[in-house]
Amino acid sequence: MSPLAPGCGCPRPVLLLPALVLLLHVALSRGLYFHIGETEKRCFIEEIPDETMVIANYKTQLWDKQAETFLPSTPGLGMHVEVKDPDGKVILSRQYGSEGRFTFTSHTPGEHQICLHSNSTRMSLFAGGKLRVHLDIQIGEHTNNYPEIAAKDKLTELQLRVRQLLDQVEQIQKEQNYQRYREERFRLTSESTNQRVLWWSIAQTLILILTGIWQMRHLKSFFEAKKLV
Repeated sequence: MSPLAPGCGCPRPVLLLPALVLLLHVALSRGLYFHIGETEKRCFIEEIPDETMVIANYKTQLWDKQAETFLPSTPGLGMHVEVKDPDGKVILSRQYGSEGRFTFTSHTPGEHQICLHSNSTRMSLFAGGKLRVHLDIQIGEHTNNYPEIAAKDKLTELQLRVRQLLDQVEQIQKEQNYQRYREERFRLTSESTNQRVLWWSIAQTLILILTGIWQMRHLKSFFEAKKLV
């Protein structure tokens, strides 16, 4: 039941836009860390709408056996980043340092694969060691540096807030378009599966009918040969 506004019997309007903005903020900004070995590659799948910018910041830490803790990695240790779009096309493949940022823009909606691995095979210091990678992925309007935009365009606080809301609404629209795209793909897949099941059922029915006709003719010829009919 909808809550009632005080002083009247009318339902209180539910504000969905702030909830959507908060949900979008949580969904499009992810921070994590993971451990990798010297020859290990770690990949992540991100569902990204089309024409959406992605910025990822990372920082590596090297395991120190003597101190038994993770320490800032040496400058010579680098990370190789490779990004593939939903069609398997490589849109980013580059070697970075032990700490940095990589960016790319999606041109096809869907699951993008982000893979990272170290260049540890060329470093005896890291041989057999363990590396911790802190990764922060920001998608869509979260990639904008609003203090810098405000200083550059000389925006007031109200104008900057309006700019942020417009960017958030635009990102929500992209997400909605992407969900429609996924729904359409799911519908086409379901229709294709239903058609295949239908044709397989028809083929099974025809095979059973033909098998029954062949058995009847075979039994008839057997009884005629035995002069039972």
